[in-house]
Amino acid sequence: MSTQRTTPYWRYGVYMSDSGELVSCSACTTPSVEPGPPKKTGRPMTSADFQGQAPDVARALIGATLLVDGVGGVIVETEAYDASEPAAHTHRGETPRNRAMFGPPGHAYVYRSYGLHWCLNFVCREAGHGAGVLIRALRPTEGLPDMRQRRGQQDERLLCAGPGRVGQALGITLAHYGLPLDRAPFQVLAPAEAGQAPVRSGPRIGISKAQQLPWRFGWADSPYLSRRF
Repeated sequence: MSTQRTTPYWRYGVYMSDSGELVSCSACTTPSVEPGPPKKTGRPMTSADFQGQAPDVARALIGATLLVDGVGGVIVETEAYDASEPAAHTHRGETPRNRAMFGPPGHAYVYRSYGLHWCLNFVCREAGHGAGVLIRALRPTEGLPDMRQRRGQQDERLLCAGPGRVGQALGITLAHYGLPLDRAPFQVLAPAEAGQAPVRSGPRIGISKAQQLPWRFGWADSPYLSRRF
């Protein structure tokens, strides 16, 4: 089998072979840790910040601040999804459920997991492509009383440790579907400096397809992760 790298995903530890298979490539993996001390938040993020490939955006969001109606915190864990791989909701094309993922970048895609929990995703790439970033975990910093009431949970580490918990703590519902991320009720603030968070990557959680893609990103050793790397 030829091992020619035919897609840009080799930067994330895999490449696509001539037969169309995604193949692991440890030799071409990018460094898993980006050094730098945590700093204050930076500018508001706009749709331009979400035009890149989903893995790039997912990594860049670690250390950003997400607020919904003033409630939220620092993003410490994300996962990237793209229409080119079978774990993505968009892999088989556009449907009424996933239509927002095919819309312009910098908007919210919301879906219900197992009929119980609303999960929040940020749409990436150009309109029509079908890519996004799942927000998996936050370090709560704002509106903790609201989070505790919504979650029925006092332990700060468990308020937003997992995508369903994030959705519940932030009060995410279907009403947020398709809304722009650069205006109320959302506020997404970039890290003050790129690379300020020490980032690790690894396989995504809870999927049965494309498991070899290391498209889960997280703040290294954060106690607020949904699961350690």
